[in-house]
Amino acid sequence: MEKTLDQISSLCKRRGFIFPSSEIYGGLNGFWDYGPMGSELKRNIRDAWWRFTVQWREDVVGLDATIIMNPRIWEASGHVGGFADPMVDCKDCKKRHRADQLCEEQGLKLVKDGKAWKLPEGCKCTACGSKNLTEPREFNLMFKTYVGPVEDDSSVAYLRPETAQAIFAQFLNIVPVSRKAVPFGVAQSGKSFRNEINPRNYTFRSREF
Repeated sequence: MEKTLDQISSLCKRRGFIFPSSEIYGGLNGFWDYGPMGSELKRNIRDAWWRFTVQWREDVVGLDATIIMNPRIWEASGHVGGFADPMVDCKDCKKRHRADQLCEEQGLKLVKDGKAWKLPEGCKCTACGSKNLTEPREFNLMFKTYVGPVEDDSSVAYLRPETAQAIFAQFLNIVPVSRKAVPFGVAQSGKSFRNEINPRNYTFRSREF
């Protein structure tokens, strides 16, 4: 018998693998904590991956970089200017949707209008059926923060949206100390942060696999 995602998440909670984050205060959609069993499983998987990928190979070295880097890195990579999804809001039920996913669910296609996007004729809110939707607008997927005591444009920074980005930024430092002949690999594990419009699918992100 096929299990639903709700049944799997319920089992994981009962067995101490994954809990909803901040559950006693109502939780936070898309955020999860690893319990006693889950934290051990997660650590074992990471350690096994590190041994296989880095320690057992002669052509891969490791890196453990910070989650906040100079924001010019994200400008150069195009994340600041182009790392965004179009979103729409339903004016009646206040539900927020990613515009391309909303169209796909109804067998429609989002319309490109110059640099902007437009909803196709007949597109409606899948939550309440209303066609009273806002125009698609860009939603940046990076978490913005500030480094230092003053919140101004000079102190803007971002939590990294890509785990691997520091590998490229640190490559000129890695090459001489690693004493490896190019080509060789650089491995890094850790957290990355994306501000999802509509977090879902439990802890899974199918596009990352």
